[in-house]
Amino acid sequence: MMRVGRFTGLSGRLREMGKRLEYTPNSKIRANLRQLFLRSRERGNAIKRDKYTCQCCGRKQSKAIGKEFKVQVHHKEGILNWDKLFLAVREYLLCNPDLLETLCEECHGKKGKQ
Repeated sequence: MMRVGRFTGLSGRLREMGKRLEYTPNSKIRANLRQLFLRSRERGNAIKRDKYTCQCCGRKQSKAIGKEFKVQVHHKEGILNWDKLFLAVREYLLCNPDLLETLCEECHGKKGKQ
């Protein structure tokens, strides 16, 4: 089980104050996944579908000065397993640097098509 925080991570080594981790911490992955969701078409479509209205109390989003009210999007089934999301991101995107190489844009395009 990985601990999220400043002390342990994939390698289980303690993080020394002021030193940069060798890997991207789960907190940063979570923050970026949240930003992706906040800008997603799926989220926007759910808000539009519900006409910017809270499905529990019926209040409608408002930008009127003094009457500001925002609605949020809720996952009905919750985010079931953050650990699986972190592992998938680490396995397929933030993999070991030994599995990565630096290429120019042209060569990267050619390799991507192979």
